[in-house]
Formats: sequence, C-alpha cells, structure tokens
Amino acid sequence: MRLFLVLLALVPGLVFSQGYPNRPVKIIIPFAPGGASDFVGRIIQPRLAELLGQQIIIENRPGASGNIGLEAGARAAPDGYTLFLGNVGTVAINVSVFPNLPVDPQKDFIAVSQVVDVPSVFVAHPSFAPNSVQELIAYAKANPGKVNYASPGSGSLDRLATESLRKIGGGLDMVHIPYKGGAGPAVSALVAGETQFMSVTASSAMPMVKSGRLKVLAISGLKRSAELPAVPTMAESGYQGFDTGSWQGIFVPAGTPGEIVERLFVVVQQTMKAPEVIERLSRGGVDAVTSATPAAFSELVARETQRWARVVKESGATVD
Repeated sequence: MRLFLVLLALVPGLVFSQGYPNRPVKIIIPFAPGGASDFVGRIIQPRLAELLGQQIIIENRPGASGNIGLEAGARAAPDGYTLFLGNVGTVAINVSVFPNLPVDPQKDFIAVSQVVDVPSVFVAHPSFAPNSVQELIAYAKANPGKVNYASPGSGSLDRLATESLRKIGGGLDMVHIPYKGGAGPAVSALVAGETQFMSVTASSAMPMVKSGRLKVLAISGLKRSAELPAVPTMAESGYQGFDTGSWQGIFVPAGTPGEIVERLFVVVQQTMKAPEVIERLSRGGVDAVTSATPAAFSELVARETQRWARVVKESGATVD
C-alpha cells in the first residue's frame, strides 16, 4: 500500500488522465458570437466532440478586448476540461497594450496547437466614397478628422492594423470608435452606417461582403483570398510587407498534465484535417493550419508576442 502511494505521488498526471475525458469539455471563446473566433469554434466543435467522445460546450466570455475570457481560461482548473481558443490578439498583443494585464499568456497557459490562419481585410460601408486603400488614404488626407473607423476594442488586432495603416499613410488623422466584445458588434455598427470603415478578419465580414452590405478595399495579408479573388493585397496596392492577419489556437491552463496535452494535440490535428472542417472554414476565408508540436506552437506565440510589442510601441497605440 505504501509503495502504491509513493508511485501515485510520482505519476499524478498519468493516474489523473486515465479515462480522460469522462465528462463534457468546455471551450472558452473570449469574444461575442459573430466574430472570427466564434466562427472557428463552432466549426471545429462537432468533430472535436466526436473524436473526444464527449460533448463540447462553447462558452462565449466577451469583454475587455478578450481579457475577460483570457483570465477565465487561465484560472480554470488544469484538468483538460476547460480549453481556451486564443488568438493573436488575446495571447500575443494584449500583454503589450494593457499594462496591468493579470495574465501572462506564456506562463499561465500551455499552447496545444494552432488551428487556423485568418486573413484580415479592410472593409467599408458601401456609401463610403473610397473603393481602394489608395483612395482611402487620399480621402483621409483631404478630410482630416472626418474619417472614422471601428474596432472590436482598443487593444485589438483590428485597431493595430488600422494604426499601421495610419502610419504608412503619413500619420492620418482619423477617429477611432471601439466597440465591446468581438468583431461582431463592430461589424454590425459598420453595416448600420455608424462608422465608415475598419480592419476585420475575413470570416467576420464575409457574409456582409457577399450580400453587398460591405465592400472590401484590400486584403491585409500576404496572399489573395480564394473567396475574394478580385481583391488586391496591401502589397499589390503598393504597401509592401503589410501583414496583419490573425491566427487562432487551442490552449489549456498551466499545470495541465502532459498526457492530456498530448491527447488534445492528437485530436486537434485530426479535427483540422477533416475534409468537412477544412471546407467549411474555407468558405469563410479561413485556412486550417496546425502546429508540428505543442512546443512549435509555443515558439510561434513567443515570436508573435515580440513582433506585436514592436508594433504597439511604434504605433503608440494605447487603451482609449
């Protein structure tokens, strides 16, 4: 009996993870329904549930540029029953924008695997005069302080993408209007004509673009979108090296047993290679992309954190 207890103390993760999962698993999405994260989460949900053999419950925890959901994910029990669908904003950008962020994503999470790359686009209300990025920059220069742009939060990727646009345009004088939650509220406001343009992930804007309620000025990634083949990239528009696309991935709280992390890594890989998942993501302008290993994903997060820290510093972006 004593020997058994000693062995139990030495291999808690192994004993703990036996039979995992034996109850429903929750995925925290740190944004409101309607945005890119919710779009991806609900597409991978059925296949992930099938492979794990348990119900997958999606819990939207929007607010504070994703920080409410970020903290909820980091503070959850490290038992594999709470996953966090993080993205470049919550995991790599917010730490540089919010000086008192209570979570250190690289210390408080274990990176499991990337799941998608999500190109971003500059979109505008159909009534807005410019029809290209070049025309937008010229219009903003001619109308200082009269152009406004939406974002899903002051520290969001979409805000920083537009700050980068302002910089390459020579310090454009434009008004930032932040909305709470994910991209959904900001996109809805743009469709309603409350704002004039914004940067947003392609998946968040695609339904409105296809229905004619929004128009696309440019792709802000490195390649054209298969769903928007006629829309030029920023490089093709004359702005080389402009890349503000997003990525998303699965994370678990620090302290989660290694056996559970490996199990999740395997099922995430299988999920993202399922033809129906790839096809549904593609219709929304999203590419399924997975990491070679959890360590490789962790390294990507570290690189992206450094990259966006430089962008935040150079742009001077702060929380409004």
